[in-house]
Order: sequence, then structure tokens, then C-alpha cells
Amino acid sequence: MNTTENIAVILAGGTGTRAGFPIPKQFVELAGRTMIERTVDAFQENPMITGIVIVSNIETLGEMRSVALQNQWAKLTAVCSGGMNRFASGNAGLAQCAPPNCNVLIHDGARPMVSQRIITEVCEALNTYEAVDVAVPSTDSMIISDGSTVSRYLDRKEVWNVQTPQGFRLGTIRTAYTEALRNGDFGATDDCSVVRKYLPETKIALVRGDADNIKLTYPADKERMEQLIAKKKLQKK
Repeated sequence: MNTTENIAVILAGGTGTRAGFPIPKQFVELAGRTMIERTVDAFQENPMITGIVIVSNIETLGEMRSVALQNQWAKLTAVCSGGMNRFASGNAGLAQCAPPNCNVLIHDGARPMVSQRIITEVCEALNTYEAVDVAVPSTDSMIISDGSTVSRYLDRKEVWNVQTPQGFRLGTIRTAYTEALRNGDFGATDDCSVVRKYLPETKIALVRGDADNIKLTYPADKERMEQLIAKKKLQKK
């Protein structure tokens, strides 16, 4: 029986400015429950997750801690402040993870519709691999461009859209982050790309994502999420 701990690090430091929301998007309500509550609920529900860390914007840390206190999530181990970018926030979340041989699932707090299947399959893949990505095949044609002209087309069969959670052995992602800190040109927007760049010998497994595992970025995304929530409620009846 596998006794490795699987800790979810939920990055929830967004501002909501791109979406045009008057409040930080992690506190936007989706069918009566805030986005961060729905995101944490998904990991709280999964039996393979043993701990949860929420990384908040420092300006909303007090509000985030109030939400945590109200919910009393049994698996929540820490609510901490992040940094100026995703990398710094991820690093802050990793600092809260223990023991040293645990697994870590890094997840966008703005993806509250993540399925139990995805979470479980990422945890299971970490029994074999040191890093696990989640992605869905691209349904659009993809190009390389300088912004004004087309350089070339990519083969759509080989292009996938990345989602989260992305899973790692704690030692692997910490080593990758340490190497990244030594380089001034660090600019990755997701964590598997850090492993790919600085630990290229590490195989990254792939778990198929889900079209419903969308990220709240624009107002239309909120409408779509609320439709999905309503649909799931009907399916449970």
C-alpha cells in the first residue's frame, strides 16, 4: 500500500483585473460559493490528497484566512502569502510542504472545475514518475508568429493545451526551482516547463485533462462555470 503524502498547493493570488471583476477573482461567487472555496473543496473531497496549502496575494491574506476559518477544511495545513509572480508564489507554497519525500500537486486556484478523475490520475502517476503534466489536445490550428506575419504552422496532432494540477515529487520540483533561481532569464508560466528546462533528463508523464477544467479569466468563463455547476447538480439528482 502506497503511504506517500500528496499535498495540493493552490495558487490563489489573482487580481481579476483582466476579467473586469470588481474584487479579486478568487472571491468571485460561482452559484453561491466563492471560486477558491470550490477549488479547495475539490481537493478536500479526494481521498488521495492528504494536505492542502493555499497561497494568497499578501493584500488579501486576511480575507483568505477568514474563508479558511469559516470552512474548517480538515486537510488544510497552511494559508501563506505568495510573491510578485507565479514562480515566487509556487516557491512560497513549496516551503510549506512536508515531509521531504511527499508529492506536490500545484494547481491554479482559478480552476475550480477540476475533476476527481484528474486529481486521482495525477496522484497515481506520481507513483511511477517524478513529474506529471495535465493537458488536452488542441482543437485549433496553431502557428508560430512574430505578431505580424506567420512563420510556420504546427502539427495540431502534436500540440496540447496545458492545464493543472501539475504533480511532482517534492525533491524534483525544489531542485528545478533552485536551478531556475540561479538563472536570471527565468520566465516560465507553468511548473512542468521549469522541470523540462532545468532537469531535462526527467521524464514528465501526461494525464489527459478535461474540456470542463477551464480557468476563470473572463466574464464568459464565469457563466460557463455556473452552467457546469448547475449541470452537475442535475446529474446528482
